[in-house]
Amino acid sequence: MTAVSKPKSFWATRILAVLAKEFVQLTRDRLTYAMILMIPVVQLLLFGYAINNEPRHLPTAVLVQDDSTFARSTLAALVNTQFFDITHEATSVGELDELLRKGEVQFALTIPGDFTRRVARGDKPQILLEADATDPSATGAAVSAASALPQYALTRDLVGGMAQRAPKPPPFEVVVHRRYNPENITSYNIVPGLLGIILSMTLVMMTALSVTRETERGTMESLLATPAQPIEVMIGKLAPYVMVGLMQTAVILVMAALLFQVPMEGGWIALGLGVLLFITGSLALGFLISTLARTQLQAMQMSFFYMLPSILLSGFMFPFRGMPEWAQALGTAIPVTHFLRVVRGALLKGEGLSTLWPSHAALGVFVCLVTAAAMMRYRRTLD
Repeated sequence: MTAVSKPKSFWATRILAVLAKEFVQLTRDRLTYAMILMIPVVQLLLFGYAINNEPRHLPTAVLVQDDSTFARSTLAALVNTQFFDITHEATSVGELDELLRKGEVQFALTIPGDFTRRVARGDKPQILLEADATDPSATGAAVSAASALPQYALTRDLVGGMAQRAPKPPPFEVVVHRRYNPENITSYNIVPGLLGIILSMTLVMMTALSVTRETERGTMESLLATPAQPIEVMIGKLAPYVMVGLMQTAVILVMAALLFQVPMEGGWIALGLGVLLFITGSLALGFLISTLARTQLQAMQMSFFYMLPSILLSGFMFPFRGMPEWAQALGTAIPVTHFLRVVRGALLKGEGLSTLWPSHAALGVFVCLVTAAAMMRYRRTLD
């Protein structure tokens, strides 16, 4: 006769023992513990303070060809809407167009030379407001505010003999010209931006996980025992992923043109250089993450911590100029921000190297810094 084992009783002490063990294990994995605490805090701060779907104080260039009281009142009313900040006073139509094309301003306003004379005659003159509509969400509210200007801008000036020109009907008209995206199609802005986000998600995470996987499996020890130099190992590990990134870029651009009819205005040399710099920088960043993480889970967590601000602060989902200055400063330090400017500038505006070189320079600096940091960390691993 075999003894029948009695079922073990349900003891709270054993549960507490396992619970204590898990808490100890969690505190030993400091990176995971930091992620648990930091990610909610970062999300709260970014969504609470940095995200704004109705950006105000947008940089505006003006070309005033009629130096009169009416023109000055119109500009004052424009600024009082709080959607526009006059940052440039152009002297020619060419200069105004250049400022808008380079992205230095969001709007360009032209007041013609016969503005006052035609208002006095009741001819209902027109002023032209040109908007950089590559990001429709950044200009919608401002355009609505500008369209209401004729109702009140000259109320204090149309007195006496010109009182009959007071609103109803409005004394002038605002003509809005949406440049680079006249139909306000959101996909023209989102689809090119997806190129930067997809490349970041795949290349950074794939590289970080690939190298960390070798460390977990022990194959990295064999690689470290070879006479290969750190830069040689890095090039050998990352070269296949460069081809992966180039194939992803080609697929996204073809689908953007065929499925979403995204304009392809040119700027191919600038776009190609930007893609190569961004792919190289993303792969180097993934390699750097792999030298910091001990497990694949940690590598994934660190990659996610990089992706969160890249999506929220780069201008991909929310207007870049709608964020406060501190958030814009953080966004400027993120390579995705500069890559999105290259992609959108090349595809939607046809800009070349002469215009987009600041973004290329920023991407080049990022590549150099991250590569140097990855090499330093890899040498420590060798030691």
